[in-house]
Amino acid sequence: MVVQRIRQPRVAEIVASRLREDILSGRLKEGDVLPSQESLFSEFGVSPPALREAIHILEADGLISVRRGNMGGSVVHLPSADRTAHMISMVLQSRSATPADVSGALLHLEPICAGMCAARDDRMTEVVPYLEAEIELQTEQFEDLSRYVPNARRFHEALVSRCGNEPMILLIGSLELIWSAHESSVWSDENNSADPLNRKTMRAALRDHQRLLDAIRDGDSSRAVRLAQDHLAAARRNTLAVGNDKTIEAKLISSTNHQESVR
Repeated sequence: MVVQRIRQPRVAEIVASRLREDILSGRLKEGDVLPSQESLFSEFGVSPPALREAIHILEADGLISVRRGNMGGSVVHLPSADRTAHMISMVLQSRSATPADVSGALLHLEPICAGMCAARDDRMTEVVPYLEAEIELQTEQFEDLSRYVPNARRFHEALVSRCGNEPMILLIGSLELIWSAHESSVWSDENNSADPLNRKTMRAALRDHQRLLDAIRDGDSSRAVRLAQDHLAAARRNTLAVGNDKTIEAKLISSTNHQESVR
């Protein structure tokens, strides 16, 4: 009989696990700085090498970043949809997935979110005002072509984020961010190979958004699902007709997020 030896966790892993729990439970907030090394030595009673390894583990998890210099320290970062989307996009890129694959997934998944939004008993406070605000922004900035795609994508991201189911919000929301990054790249001003979006297409999309909002406001889940499917199919054709030679690029996630943050 072969006796399997159970691997004991290293001291660094135990320390990292305790600090990770402090972050994920909310005891440590976004932007907080971990206690000094001296404080952590005292709290955990471990050697400096073990503590440094624990910090490296958390850094690899993306839960902290280490600042150097006089104002240095380990800064806490909560897990986010942006970081999840970036990781998923790297996996997709490594598997040679295409934007058509991502939009194909959303063609099946996003309408489910639309139906869930319409089915929410609290949709008049938790869904409708948020979608109304996005449509209002789209309408106000309709003549600014540089804002059309980002504003249109924000409507879709809001639709997913208000569906009321956290796992779907995270997973489908990550795919939304990946598709948004691709779509923004296709229709950007710098992309000289792309034909400009015409006003007829833009107005049709805005009307689709309004009809979808009306279905959600009325609590008509089946109509919301059908409208979302039809709208996504049309939007998918328009973008892939221009950007069908592209592949998933993980770097687009961080660059798109940076552009949005500085506007």
